[in-house]
Amino acid sequence: MSKNKNNSLSWDAFQKLGNPENAPEEKEEKMDKPDHFISKSTIRVHLEKKGRGGKPVSIVRGLKMTNALMKNIEKDLKSICGVGGTQKNGEIIIQGDKRDKIIEYFKKKGAKDIKKSGA
Repeated sequence: MSKNKNNSLSWDAFQKLGNPENAPEEKEEKMDKPDHFISKSTIRVHLEKKGRGGKPVSIVRGLKMTNALMKNIEKDLKSICGVGGTQKNGEIIIQGDKRDKIIEYFKKKGAKDIKKSGA
């Protein structure tokens, strides 16, 4: 399929596009970024096996941020570790013992107080 580069616009369609010189400026996000919350949090990455059929999970505790921001971090961690996971009660649960990858991710994001806990 070839695209026709010489598309003509009607006057009404052209007016709907607006004048780019008078376009309003896009507002910058004033909401605090997750990095700000990560640097101020005391993060502990635990390993748990109890109550999960003997299968290990890595649990991130101590993040002081909203659930929406935590959801973005959970999504990033799942893709980096290549496993499933969830977010419940202010904790991020990642399947398997992925504590080293999780700690490395948070250090890149600017975490200052992060430690590995658990077995």
